[in-house]
Amino acid sequence: MDHDMIRRDFPLIYNADFVYLDSSATSQKPQSVMKAVEDYYRTSNANPLRGLYDLSVRATELYENAREKAARFIGGAADEIVFTRNASESLNLIAYSYALNFLDSGDEIIVAISEHHSDMLPWQFAAKQKGCTVKYLECDEQGRYTAEGLESLITDRTRIVAMAQVSNVIGRENDIKRFAEIAHAHGAVFVCDGAQSVPHMKVDVKELGVDFFVFSGHKMLAPMGIGVLWARHELLEKMPPFLYGGEMIEYVTLQGATYAEVPHKFEAGTVNDGGAVGLAAAIDYIDRIGFDYISQREEQLCALAMEHIADIPHIRVIGSEDPHEHHGIITFTVEGVHPHDVSTIMSNDKVCVRAGHHCAQPLHKFLKTMSTTRASIAFYNNEDDIIRFIDCLKTIRRRMGYDE
Repeated sequence: MDHDMIRRDFPLIYNADFVYLDSSATSQKPQSVMKAVEDYYRTSNANPLRGLYDLSVRATELYENAREKAARFIGGAADEIVFTRNASESLNLIAYSYALNFLDSGDEIIVAISEHHSDMLPWQFAAKQKGCTVKYLECDEQGRYTAEGLESLITDRTRIVAMAQVSNVIGRENDIKRFAEIAHAHGAVFVCDGAQSVPHMKVDVKELGVDFFVFSGHKMLAPMGIGVLWARHELLEKMPPFLYGGEMIEYVTLQGATYAEVPHKFEAGTVNDGGAVGLAAAIDYIDRIGFDYISQREEQLCALAMEHIADIPHIRVIGSEDPHEHHGIITFTVEGVHPHDVSTIMSNDKVCVRAGHHCAQPLHKFLKTMSTTRASIAFYNNEDDIIRFIDCLKTIRRRMGYDE
């Protein structure tokens, strides 16, 4: 596959004077996605789902087509897909609609310690409201979780286990299928955050055996403002709505209402039709490129970067030494230099990386590292991007006043 042709699909970074290594925060968008969104607003814009005129019918068809594509993309059914704004909203929907209604005082929620705050704070909130306990599953220094670790923590009072498929800091893929089996054996449901996995690998929610799965469109080439919640149909059926208003109702009286069928009862108000169209176009683009190419390319670039980093003194990569276990995420520290200074120097050299705790403060505290710098690679990056990043990284300590 011609990598330069792929680069051309991304007009913001093609022949740009900067290097973009922040795709875990948000991905760049291919021309086909931007065109799909523009075409929607130029030719098909109308409020979907209720209008009987042709334009509204067309908008509805595009919206439901996006739902079907999202379902196929992760191996689910269309009536199990709820569109949200992002993975964070999807997780909050689960906490409000499932946890607050089906947990009791004394129940337990287990959360992996490496989770993004969006997969931690909703469970803390739900636990406080219901008198539950949140327990944290710890990993080793490389971010590795074990089945034995979960078995030692879980009890018959555990009702929810929450874990990301891929860590946004360490990049390691977790054995979700095995952990979900353990959760189910103790009567708990399993919530999986797929925000960092769906851009990089083929996902099949039925094969994983999870009960809930969430992801954000903007991390997988789609526009910002569109996210996905997948859940087993029987769970969605018994969960009450998260938001109330237009489009999610069937019939309203002065005393109450009956709600629309799943999944529409969770999509109150005017929906993000343009975002859904963009998500569908992003899925089409990923299908066209293929995960074989995506994963191979990202692993090659990650290996190139880590090979060079290993030769630079005073740099510590968080997690495994094996590039295959990073999924394009390289989080690191520079001895004696604050990550914000690292990021600022790189910004001055027009290399875009991210610094801080990456919405994972408990993980950083657990690893005894208050903050880090993260370079996250996507398949649209190239070798020149990596070399520019490495060339800048080599100069960080010298530019901060160190002799070496």
